[in-house]
Amino acid sequence: MNYIPQILFAIVLLLGIGYFAKNINKLVRNIKLGKKVDRTDKKGERWANMARIALGQQKMVVRPIAGFLHIIVYVGFIIINIEVLEIIIDGLFGTHRVFATLGLGAAYDILIGSFEILAFLVLVSVIVFWLRRNIIKLKRFFYPEMKGWPKNDGNIILYFEMVLMILFLTMNGADFTLQQMGADHYVQAGAFPVSQFLVPLFEGLNEGTLIIIERTAWWLHIIGILVFLNYLYFSKHLHILLAFPNTWFANLEPKGQFENLESVTKEVKLMMDPDADPFAAPAEGEMEEEPEKFGASDVMDLNQVQLLNAYTCTECGRCTSECPASQTGKKLSPRKIMMDTRDRLEEVGKNIDKNGKFEDDGKQLLDDYITREELWACTTCNACVEACPVSINPLSIIMDMRRYLVMEQSAAPTELNNMMGNVENNGAPWPYNQMDRLNWKNE
Repeated sequence: MNYIPQILFAIVLLLGIGYFAKNINKLVRNIKLGKKVDRTDKKGERWANMARIALGQQKMVVRPIAGFLHIIVYVGFIIINIEVLEIIIDGLFGTHRVFATLGLGAAYDILIGSFEILAFLVLVSVIVFWLRRNIIKLKRFFYPEMKGWPKNDGNIILYFEMVLMILFLTMNGADFTLQQMGADHYVQAGAFPVSQFLVPLFEGLNEGTLIIIERTAWWLHIIGILVFLNYLYFSKHLHILLAFPNTWFANLEPKGQFENLESVTKEVKLMMDPDADPFAAPAEGEMEEEPEKFGASDVMDLNQVQLLNAYTCTECGRCTSECPASQTGKKLSPRKIMMDTRDRLEEVGKNIDKNGKFEDDGKQLLDDYITREELWACTTCNACVEACPVSINPLSIIMDMRRYLVMEQSAAPTELNNMMGNVENNGAPWPYNQMDRLNWKNE
C-alpha cells in the first residue's frame, strides 16, 4: 500500500497547525505586555454575553442586510468545518468519505446536502460583500485609515472565501460524477443539490482525468483552509477567534462609568492618612517603588483587555460611522484608534522578537500613532462602544491617553484647564463666585 499521500498530508497538517500555534503564542505574549485587569466577576452574565453577542451575532443584525449576510457566512463556515474533520481523517488514514462508512445513511446525505447549500449561500454572500466594498463603495470602507493594506486585506479574505467554496463544490461535483461512473474507491454516498449542476462540465472526461480534478480540488481545499487559518494572524479576521474571549472579558459596568485609577487612589489615600509620611524611606528589606504612571502613553500602559480589543477589531467601521465627532469632520475615527493600537503592539512584538526583550525604539502610541487632536475630539458619548458588534471599547483607550496628557504632562486644552480651575476655585465649571451662583433667580 502506498502511504506517501498520507505522509505528505500529515506533514502539511503539522506545518499548518504548528505555524498557527507559533503565531498564537506571539499574540498571547503581546497581549500580556499590558497591565493585568480582573474581569472574572459575574461569570453568568459574561457567558450570556459571549453566547448572545459572539455566538448569536446579536449586534450584527442592527444593520439587517450586512447582519443577515454575515450570519450566513458565519454559520456556513462553522457547519462546513464538520466536512473539514472528515477530510482530515481521510487524509491521515487514506479513506474516502469516512463518515459515509459509519452507517449514517440518509443522515449523511442531509449533511453533505446542507454543506453544499451553505457553501453556495456563503459564495453569494461573499460576492455581495465584495460588491459593497468595490462597486457600491460604502463610505465607511473608504476613510483614510482604510487605504493600502487594510483595504487589500478586506478583499483578500473575500477572495479566499470564494476560492474555498468553489473548490469545495468542484471537489463534490467531480466526486459525484465518479460515483455515477462506478469508479473504484468512490462509494455511493452523499446528496449533491448544488454541485450536481457542475456535472455537465465534466462530460467527456475519462475516469483518470476526473480523479485528478477531484484530488486536486481536495488537496487545494484543505491546503487553502490551512493557509486561511494562518492568514488570520495577519488579518483583521482574527476576530473570528477572538470575538469569543473579547465579549467574555468585556466591561460590564454602565457605559458612562469610568474606572478610578489605582495609582491616583493610592496617592489620595496617602494624602488623607494623617500618620503617613510621603518622604519616609522604605522599610528594611523593601524596595522603593517607582511611582506608577498616570494614564497611558504607550501600549504597555494599557490593560490586557484593551490590547485584546485591538487584536479583535474587525475594521467594520460601525464605530466611526456612529461617531458624532467623525460625522462633523473632526479628526477622529474610533476604528483608527484600535488599528493604531494594534499596529504599535505588533511593532513592539517584533522589537522583542529581534532583541529578546523590548529595546526603546524612541516611539510610543501617543503622537507617533495617535495624535492629540484625535484624543481631544472625542465627546465621550460611548456611541462607538454601543455600535461595536464584538464589544470593543475604543473610548477606554482614549480616556487613558487623555489622563496621561492631563496628569503627567499638564497638556490639557485651554478650555479644559479653565474649567478645572473654575471647579477648584468656584466649585463649578463656570467662572462665577459661589455667592453669585443663584443670582439668576432674581432676574
